[in-house]
Amino acid sequence: MKKILLIIGFLFVAIAEIVSLIVFAVQTPDFSQNAVEVNEAVQSVKRDFGNMQEHINKTALDYVVLDKEGNILYKTKSGLSESENEAIIHRDTILDIKADNAEGKIIIYNDGVQTLQKQKQTAIIVLSVATAVQCAVCAGYAAYMYATMIKPFRKLKGFAERVAGGNLDIPLEMDKGNLFGAFTESFDIMRSELKKARLAEARAQQSKKELVAKLSHDIKTPVASIKAVSEVGTAVSANAKDRENYNSIIAKADQINALVSNLFTATLEELQQLTVTPSYIDSRQVKTMLKNADYLRRANIPNVPECLVYADGLRLQQVFDNIFYNSYKYANTAISVTVEKDVDCINIIIEDCGGGVPVEELPVIKEKFKRGSNSKNTEGAGLGLYISDYFMNEMRGSLNVENGENGLKVTITLALSGKL
Repeated sequence: MKKILLIIGFLFVAIAEIVSLIVFAVQTPDFSQNAVEVNEAVQSVKRDFGNMQEHINKTALDYVVLDKEGNILYKTKSGLSESENEAIIHRDTILDIKADNAEGKIIIYNDGVQTLQKQKQTAIIVLSVATAVQCAVCAGYAAYMYATMIKPFRKLKGFAERVAGGNLDIPLEMDKGNLFGAFTESFDIMRSELKKARLAEARAQQSKKELVAKLSHDIKTPVASIKAVSEVGTAVSANAKDRENYNSIIAKADQINALVSNLFTATLEELQQLTVTPSYIDSRQVKTMLKNADYLRRANIPNVPECLVYADGLRLQQVFDNIFYNSYKYANTAISVTVEKDVDCINIIIEDCGGGVPVEELPVIKEKFKRGSNSKNTEGAGLGLYISDYFMNEMRGSLNVENGENGLKVTITLALSGKL
């Protein structure tokens, strides 16, 4: 219905413009005078030529009466041509007057030019109004297109970038009233399914880690016993050949220990596959990222001092997303955000009111698969702060976690010069 009304409006304005142009183009200005009134004016002037002070104009025409020397004897109003040259330029009608041995001229004012000027002004006004209406319709349609297509598409683009960056926690805001309503709902369903798959993968990784740790312990215990017995045998044996065999057993035990340690370490290397490509970006983008991360609007985001910060926009957004999402999930309180500029860095301090975590857990809270004791009944993989800390180190910044006055306090430091 809206589109039909818009099309009708466009057609109406276009028709009005075309009609105005046609009327103006085909209209021929009429510079002719009314012959009857001209004749009446001439005859009345002839009768009163000897006494023009008593002359009365009984026609609708405006005219000037001149004597033989060109002096003005009478005129109906000011602003008329007062000589033959002016009359010729203005296209006025010039007629000779002869009465009682007296001669003169009557110059009858031609209002055709003035009429044409009025027509031009009317046409300009009509076209200006039509153009203004057309511009208003175009602006309204542009606003409609922006609200129903461009704006939702931009949100969809940002959401796709987050999903591509591995952030599956923040839901996509859906508005079924626009053209992308059903499409955005399908995207959010995809995000939910990907998140489930990611959690299942994280649980599998955790299980693998626990299995490797258990196997490491189970293998190292008997190997340690074998090594201890071999060391005792080496110490008490009097035979050189036996001591050599014991030393060989000890060397093999050490080799097994090294292999098991390498196997355990290999489970912690997957993070290196996440690429971080920092560059200098406008600090005003940081405020936009903070607003995007605070999708529940729990915080009052302050202005960020204008400067260039060294960061990867996609990864920095993921850091903010992780911090705000953790606050939503574990604290579920209002969030305080402050920004402090130092000589060579900017500190962004984010603190909730959830009481924080036990002091003894702070040193390990950023480690892989580590979670606070307040997360027992909440799903999660324990990777958010670990990944965020890795990203900040790659961007030559830092991420510090501590207990603040009201809750958990996270300080994100961004470099200004790329050197920290």
